[in-house]
Parts: sequence; C-alpha cells; structure tokens
Amino acid sequence: MYRQMLACFAALCSSALVGAAQPAATMDTPLALNAAFAFTARVEVGAPIVAGHTPDGLRRFIPITGGTVTGSAFTGKVVPGAGDWQIVRSDGVISLEARYTLESVDGVKIAVTNRGLRVASAAVTERIARGDKVDASEYYFRTVATIEAPVDSRYAWMNQALFIGVAERRSDAAIVHFYQLK
Repeated sequence: MYRQMLACFAALCSSALVGAAQPAATMDTPLALNAAFAFTARVEVGAPIVAGHTPDGLRRFIPITGGTVTGSAFTGKVVPGAGDWQIVRSDGVISLEARYTLESVDGVKIAVTNRGLRVASAAVTERIARGDKVDASEYYFRTVATIEAPVDSRYAWMNQALFIGVAERRSDAAIVHFYQLK
C-alpha cells in the first residue's frame, strides 16, 4: 500500500512540474501542485552489498561515500558514511530508502530521508551498471524526501516542506534534482 501511494504521489508531483498555470481550487477543481527547483545533489555511491532474497525481493545496501550539492537554495556536500537500503522487487522495480547527511558551505548539518522508485528495463539496468551513460528519459526514477535542519539555522524552512526528487542514475552516483513542493 505504501509503495502504491508513493508511486501515485511521485507521479502526480512529477506531472505538476510541467508548470502549466492552473485556476484557483474550488469544490469541483482540485488545488494545483506547485513546485520550485531547490538544489541538485550528486550522491556518490559504492558497490552494492547484497543481503539476499527476502519475502519482498532482493535486499541490498548501497553505501553513500560522499558527493556535492549545488543550487540557489542550498550548496554544500554529501557527508560520507550513510546508505541507501533497497529492495529489488520481483517485477524488477527498485524500491529505495536513502538516509544521508548534507553539510552546507557554512557548516550546518542537515538530515535527508529520501524514498522512491526506479523503474527500468533489464537492458537499461545492465547498461547503467556497466557504466554506460544512459539518458534519464529511458527509465523512471522519482523520490519523495523529508529534510531535517536545525531549527535555529537559516535552513529551518526545509523542515516545513516536502521535496520531490527527479533522479538520474550513474554507475558511481545518483543525481537527484530536488524540487520543493509549495
């Protein structure tokens, strides 16, 4: 159920990023989603650690080894030493939950919990694993993130928003373009 809700939510938010102007909400018209680009995180990863098959699918852990963050809303780095817990489902879809820490250029530590789905054909998944450059239009990779910043920091606004990630996968990194839902 959670996975279905996450997929629906991510799909709705992704379609809202198109940016079409919408009329004000009424009883018959739903409130339009609004999102603004916040930052891009290049989350560098190590080799997967495979735990094995579980009732939900193939369980694996992807170490997060560092990275960079750039954007108008936030600039800094990805702190090494975290990870991405994944289930490769029987239908080939990867369900993920990444937990990691960002550090701003002014030294503020910020916690990120990012849940999502990656859907790709077996051939595309193999090309990514080999290190081939695969255009992000060839697969679906979307996330929903919650961010926790110190309440006394200039980043406290992040505590009061959800973020949608439109992601790309490389053999050595996940590149996540974060959009703040308004």
